[in-house]
Amino acid sequence: MKALLSCIALLLLAGCKPEAVAPAATVPGPADTGAAATAVPAGQADAATTAAVVPPSFDCARAASEAEKLVCRDAELAALDRQLAARYAEAKDADPAVQRGWAKGRDECWKQQDLRLCVLDAYRTRLVELAIAASGAAVPKPVAFRCSNNREPFTMTYYNDIDPQAAVMMLGNDQAIVFPQPAASGAKYGRVGVEYWEHQGEASVDFFGNKLSCTPVK
Repeated sequence: MKALLSCIALLLLAGCKPEAVAPAATVPGPADTGAAATAVPAGQADAATTAAVVPPSFDCARAASEAEKLVCRDAELAALDRQLAARYAEAKDADPAVQRGWAKGRDECWKQQDLRLCVLDAYRTRLVELAIAASGAAVPKPVAFRCSNNREPFTMTYYNDIDPQAAVMMLGNDQAIVFPQPAASGAKYGRVGVEYWEHQGEASVDFFGNKLSCTPVK
């Protein structure tokens, strides 16, 4: 009987034995600290990966120009390429020769100092051209300006309801499609070689080196 009780006591003690505690997590050393600091949250990492792997409208395996190769590895440019392909497909009256000419011009961006900016402006410009030329597209009223030291008329036409937003700058018979730019105050539009900045009713214009000071005609 005593032997039986001893066995029972040993079993109870075994059942009540504290569970083994897992060893404390190792404190990152100097080599680990950097990796921990730069870790990206899972949700953000997934989104970035998804954006990076979505291809443009063309086969990247056949990308020949520096511009096409850049588009294939740049998520924003790839998205613009898909948007342009869709908009061009919807433009039933678009001239294929004009589209081919645009592609040739985009591929010439390797000659520019900032390849990416040139390609970005090429896509945005073509998107705006197709949106403006679309059947039934609304044409906003141009804003006329009176400019110093200039006899040619200058106007700005703002297209705020298209994607991407843009403005058409006209100086005489010359035209430039410009895009909103960051500004501490006022409204600023531009692209390489062209800048328009309006602040408190005064507009500063640089149209490919032709610098003007302008005020709206009321």
